[in-house]
Amino acid sequence: MQTRNKTYLVLGVATFLVFLDQLSKFAIESSLSAGESVRVVGDVLRFTLVYNDAAALSLGVGVTWPITLISSIAVLALIWFGPRSKTTVWLWVSALILGGATGNLIDRLFREPSFANGHVVDFIDVSFNFAIFNVADVFIVMGVILGLYRTFRGDELGGR
Repeated sequence: MQTRNKTYLVLGVATFLVFLDQLSKFAIESSLSAGESVRVVGDVLRFTLVYNDAAALSLGVGVTWPITLISSIAVLALIWFGPRSKTTVWLWVSALILGGATGNLIDRLFREPSFANGHVVDFIDVSFNFAIFNVADVFIVMGVILGLYRTFRGDELGGR
């Protein structure tokens, strides 16, 4: 696959994933107030609107701007290196992680309380005393799992 086509694939998929993430956050904010919860599937799945100023699993509470800086660097690196992947699987890994990271970065950059200190909209609550997360987080985890699977199979970043 040519580099231009790889770029279109990674950026196109990532853009679509950002759209899905932002749409889901808009929908949940239009339906719920902060802290409000609604059952989706019995006691197993709820939508609970929370605003998160930390990273995954509430790591880094209160240090939003450094997380924003790190996220910005990661997004730029994925934009640069993602299309240079050697296999289609690694292109998808890049697209999934880029889409998720960008979705959360948009929140950190443009949501309250201030630029680069914004809180991420989280709402997926699986009710097992687990973190509340969002669609972007799902994409990131999918990309990481796929990347780890390929790495354990000996396909490290597309090169054996």
